[in-house]
Order: sequence, then structure tokens, then C-alpha cells
Amino acid sequence: MKSKKVPEFKTIDEEAKFWDTHSITDDWEGDKPAKVGFAKNLQHILGVRLDPETITELEEQSKKKGVGPSTLARMWILEKLHQSA
Repeated sequence: MKSKKVPEFKTIDEEAKFWDTHSITDDWEGDKPAKVGFAKNLQHILGVRLDPETITELEEQSKKKGVGPSTLARMWILEKLHQSA
């Protein structure tokens, strides 16, 4: 079985759509242990008030992506900040 190459992605949404239709258990070219980084100095908490429907939607989307709701919200905030820079 020939190894497949994971394409380069321009956005998180593009990557998410790709992985919705592909399996990480497939034989990918260059399989090697992943380097995992953890955010440091997450000392500040930002309280954001959201209505119940928005919280439910955030929880559903975060579950699909395999992360917690606060992590997904933080990812979206950082993505938007980087786009604006």
C-alpha cells in the first residue's frame, strides 16, 4: 500500500473538512510521532456571556472537533486576531 501525503491547508476549516472525509489511521507519508505543544501562561480568564442556544452550538461544534468549548472559543479568537493583523 502506497503512503499518501497530507496536503497543506490554508485555513482550519479547510483542514477540518479534509479530516471529516479521511482517517488518521490511514498510511500517511512521513508518519512520525507528533510534537505536542501546550499553551503557557494562560493566566487570564475572559468571561463572555452567551445565550443558551449559542452555548449549545459551541458545545456541539467543539465535540465534533474533539476539543472543549473554551478551547474552541480560544482557537477562534486567536484565528480571528491573526487574520486581522
